[in-house]
Amino acid sequence: MALPLITSGQDLVRVNDAKPIEVKGFKMYPNPAYGDEVYITTESNGSKDIRIYDVFGEVVLTERISTNTLNISRLVPGVYVLQVTEEKKTMTRKLVVK
Repeated sequence: MALPLITSGQDLVRVNDAKPIEVKGFKMYPNPAYGDEVYITTESNGSKDIRIYDVFGEVVLTERISTNTLNISRLVPGVYVLQVTEEKKTMTRKLVVK
């Protein structure tokens, strides 16, 4: 008794093969954050678009800063993903709020 064996596969399709361009000189401190502010510095220190996501992927804070100080007083203690965009370059880091 012979059974036919049928296989199929999918090729990996990439929408964007370009490597992301990261923000040069990126620093975020303190992390973990104990107070109401986090300091974000970069090589050019231009204005930055900030998005903070919770563990469920929901945006919990959106801010545009022109200094290096981000007010995080509205965040409850937990783990977040911080995304910084400056001059069309993006950097993503984990942020812990105590």
